[in-house]
Amino acid sequence: MTDTRSVVDWLLDPEDSDPSIRWQVMRDVLDALRSEWAVERAKVETEGWGARLLALEDEDGRWAGGAHFPGDFDWHGPEAARDEDGRLAGQPWTATSHSLSLLREFGLDPSSDRARRAVELIGANARWEEGGQPYWEGEVEPCIDGMTAANGAYFGMDVSPIVERLLGECLGDGGWNCEAENGSVRSSFATTINVLDGLLEYERATGGTRGSRAARRSGEEYLLERALFRRLSTGEPANERFLLFLHPNRWRYDVLRALDHFRSAAALTGTAPDPRLGEAIDHVRSRRLADGTWPLDWSPAGRVWFDVDDGEGESSRWVTLRALRVLKWWEKDDGRDRSGG
Repeated sequence: MTDTRSVVDWLLDPEDSDPSIRWQVMRDVLDALRSEWAVERAKVETEGWGARLLALEDEDGRWAGGAHFPGDFDWHGPEAARDEDGRLAGQPWTATSHSLSLLREFGLDPSSDRARRAVELIGANARWEEGGQPYWEGEVEPCIDGMTAANGAYFGMDVSPIVERLLGECLGDGGWNCEAENGSVRSSFATTINVLDGLLEYERATGGTRGSRAARRSGEEYLLERALFRRLSTGEPANERFLLFLHPNRWRYDVLRALDHFRSAAALTGTAPDPRLGEAIDHVRSRRLADGTWPLDWSPAGRVWFDVDDGEGESSRWVTLRALRVLKWWEKDDGRDRSGG
């Protein structure tokens, strides 16, 4: 694979790829007609990873018997160990929130019978571990509420109360931080991207409100001021891992996830790429392998239903798809060739 056509053929391989990859390549890379990619998208419900994940759904609509954590999660066991940042080092990714996020990433048609059934049952039966409130009312951490808003808006639920709560939690620098309840006054890259994804899906589904659109722009400005990965105070990388590509991202941040957000927002609003994205774009270009693909650098540790990548250090269809569509958007925006810089 030495040219883009060969890479696209690899992504579309009917024997070794997945409908969730193929339909997005058709739409975002090849500019196929909706009538063409919609046929492939419909297969997400019945074939491959989407069908496999749907088959793991509990009878009551949840996954793994829990909202954000599996029903059998042991808060005193090894999965609850904390890393150097105080985060759960081996958090399981099998419960309802993370399963819905994957189905949204796969592109499960929200109007499909299985999707409608799932979100209705979740609303009736899922309760948050934090406070026992109904699932579609949201939780208390902005990063979790951002995820819930994104999933709910995508699958047709009314998440306006969650969005209103998020608007009230925006910090003075324009972003969000789950540690604000513990006194933090500075935003977090990771919390901010989770909230931005939620606000964008809400805007795509409903048109948004004046407040939600303004909050999305303020959060995006927070990232743009920092070139997507630098500290505003020193210009140094805020975290070296932001420059590594991971999948699935879960709640984690990297520059490619951020770039894909800006691409998706531009597709909705018709805005041109901001020049301040250029350094992150150059980094994506620099990470392309000799065969034209991009590697998976790491995946968050923790229990999963099944893997959707071939392993760390290997070429990743998900990372490659994301990189190709980001570069296509950057280089061909409004017909202006940006490929030289």
